[in-house]
Amino acid sequence: MADAPQYQLSDFDYDLPEELIAQTPLKDRSSSKLLVLDAENGEYEDKHFYDVLDYLNPGDALVMNNSRVLPARLHGMRPTGGHAEVLLLRQDHDDVWEVLVKPAKKSPVGSKVVFGDDLNNPVMTGTIVKELEHGGRYIEFHYDGIFMERLEELGEMPLPPYIKEKLDDQERYQTVYSKVDGSAAAPTAGLHWTPELLQAVEDKGVSLVELTLHVGLGTFRPVEEDNIEDHEMHSEFYQLSEEAAAELNRVRARGGRIVATGTTSIRTLETIGTKFDGELKADSGWTDIFIKPGYDWQVVDAFITNFHLPKSTLVMLVAAFTGREHILNAYKHAVDSKYRFFSFGDAMYVHK
Repeated sequence: MADAPQYQLSDFDYDLPEELIAQTPLKDRSSSKLLVLDAENGEYEDKHFYDVLDYLNPGDALVMNNSRVLPARLHGMRPTGGHAEVLLLRQDHDDVWEVLVKPAKKSPVGSKVVFGDDLNNPVMTGTIVKELEHGGRYIEFHYDGIFMERLEELGEMPLPPYIKEKLDDQERYQTVYSKVDGSAAAPTAGLHWTPELLQAVEDKGVSLVELTLHVGLGTFRPVEEDNIEDHEMHSEFYQLSEEAAAELNRVRARGGRIVATGTTSIRTLETIGTKFDGELKADSGWTDIFIKPGYDWQVVDAFITNFHLPKSTLVMLVAAFTGREHILNAYKHAVDSKYRFFSFGDAMYVHK
């Protein structure tokens, strides 16, 4: 393979008017716009998400990330009376979690946070047990009963920083097939699917295959290095079951395509494909794969994705499949056509 071109961060920038950042989800998930992009020639067409059915063929596999977003933002009080906000990032072990705490300066090791309306009889307490960089902490929780039930009782959905509106229905920031608790942000390409549309996909002879990748808040961390090769990716936990791997291998053996819903499904499939020389096997672990132009694709044949932030690793991932010029041309068309961007925005179907 030829040497990959050396790209600068500015090569993945584009102009986005702030009013195109979607603040609320559409009433009907599947009525979003869909920009269909041919990665080979850069041609595109304007559709609606429910038209994606026309682009899936009998014998294909549609892969979806079944991770569920935790209500990971907790508001508590320090025993001195000051407010504390705790954002869960990932479970380290047992009841110890990696978190961000505000204000970090007032949360040294040994300090406590109490959660619930009655501070004398709190629903849950937390003790800071270790300090990390950038305001990070490890906190150990103490509670009665089941942690996830306490979290549902106390927590809020951690919407991305660019969404300013309050979300009326918390389930709109979950996919209809979310099952496995663990994400700090939604796998947003999947927000467009409805049970009815998925049934139509299955009725067409397309296999529905689930995997799990727990989305970390690192997905929103900006790239700060001018040379993108110097960027250090965050790690996220993934899992592909024996059953799912077997079905995907059956699909590939009979000539069907692997169509991924979202960059999280892509990252999981390509991590496993890279690890096993193009083969798909049941696997789990942590991935920090950085898919950027020049990447040698192993598994994914087509995918659905939302429109991503300028200069983000996710724009780079899509550009690795389409080429930089094709994706930036498509994004310019989307801006000119007033598509809705980011988590609650419109979608793309990208194929070759």
